[in-house]
Amino acid sequence: MIARLKPAAALLFGLALVCPLACRRHGGAGSSDVSVETEIAPRPVAVGSASLAVRLADARGNPLTNARISVEGEMSHPGMSPVFAEAEELSGGRYRARLEFAMAGDWVLLLHIKLPGGQTLERQVDVKGVEAK
Repeated sequence: MIARLKPAAALLFGLALVCPLACRRHGGAGSSDVSVETEIAPRPVAVGSASLAVRLADARGNPLTNARISVEGEMSHPGMSPVFAEAEELSGGRYRARLEFAMAGDWVLLLHIKLPGGQTLERQVDVKGVEAK
């Protein structure tokens, strides 16, 4: 019986050594360490052009610069083609993307954020009630 336990004990010991290295999050600070604030204009949002402002900051409130933000806009119901935009960096951790809402209704914006250190974040912004023009 002891002979059968030795391989199992060795396996568990090996996993205990490897998991802390392999299971940790890569890319620096966790996503909870990054503040992502968004604002869309004009209000009310209507079919046509809109601007999405994004502000990125670290846990201390310091602006995060040199990030890449791509935006994917989808209608909340299937059947519509998505819209895409790349945000431009303004200054002080502020970014802006211009979107074209093709149809009235509820939209979901998915923000794909890549920080300079390689960490990636995903955020969702619900845009309810885009109005017809």
